[in-house]
Amino acid sequence: MMPLVPERVLISGGRPGGGLASYARALRAGFAALGIPAEVVPPQRILSRWRDLRNPAVLKILSTTAVLAAPLARRSICVAHGFPRADVQGWIKLLGILASYKLASCSSQLIAVSHYVAVHLRTIFNLRVEAVIHNPLHSMFLKREHEVPHLRNYITYVGRLHPCKRLDRIFPAICALVEETPNLRACIIGDGELRDALEVSARGNPRIEFKGVLAASQVRAWLRRTRIFVSGCETEALGIAYLEALSQGCVVAMPACGGGLEIAPEQIGKSICLLPLPLELGEVLSALRQALSQQGFAMSLAAYDAAQVARNYLKVDRRGSVPFAANQDAVIQEVVR
Repeated sequence: MMPLVPERVLISGGRPGGGLASYARALRAGFAALGIPAEVVPPQRILSRWRDLRNPAVLKILSTTAVLAAPLARRSICVAHGFPRADVQGWIKLLGILASYKLASCSSQLIAVSHYVAVHLRTIFNLRVEAVIHNPLHSMFLKREHEVPHLRNYITYVGRLHPCKRLDRIFPAICALVEETPNLRACIIGDGELRDALEVSARGNPRIEFKGVLAASQVRAWLRRTRIFVSGCETEALGIAYLEALSQGCVVAMPACGGGLEIAPEQIGKSICLLPLPLELGEVLSALRQALSQQGFAMSLAAYDAAQVARNYLKVDRRGSVPFAANQDAVIQEVVR
């Protein structure tokens, strides 16, 4: 018999330093806070956990290529962290991703990390999305510590240095802002195929620093020194990095498109500044100057608490595992308290 609350949870992970890896770590911590052991497993190793895949007492939360294991799994939730892009992934991989999502929607429950993603999957790809559950934020970013305020003199990017993230598109504006603003520095955190080209574009400017991949605690420390957090990805599914930056008092400059607009729409024009599409140099630089004039503050993001997000997954799990019961939410809350 399937237990009301899973005995354990398996979460498929992602590349070190990427948003998916942050998501998996935070969600694992969320389940741990509820007293449910959770483990992050690389997607390529998920099929080696056959016993767990078939165990109805183990909840499987599958992302990326791990979604292909959904037809073999008992008690699983598949997560769409975005939608396929032919310009980035190519048509063959796009068709493979669509097939995996279709399998997930037929044999499991498919959820999306934002309404932006859900709308695209439903309207363009005709996929059934059961629910939207926003990404969790690691507890260290929710702490309210009485620390000596840091001098905020950085414009910072955190993420993969991959063409789909479009940092190369807005990097000239970042360099120009640093050049024209005394004492302003730029920090690029992450790694990828664009790093060499970006370093060349920086032309040896000592005020533009490339830090590579950092641990979450180090990222938090840099964000506390950051005035503007910047992104160039127009198709960002939600943006864990946006959440992290807003929680640490940064002003976030993001494209006027994507799931990040769902985070705090009331802060648009205040702690959130929009970069006009199609991200032309002059318009981006003007928007960054505006962002530099704004005053950020450490925003409360309690809705993204990892334990609360884990509870949302349990609710979806119960809907798919047993017929709906009027008191199921109360039972779940009592068991995981």
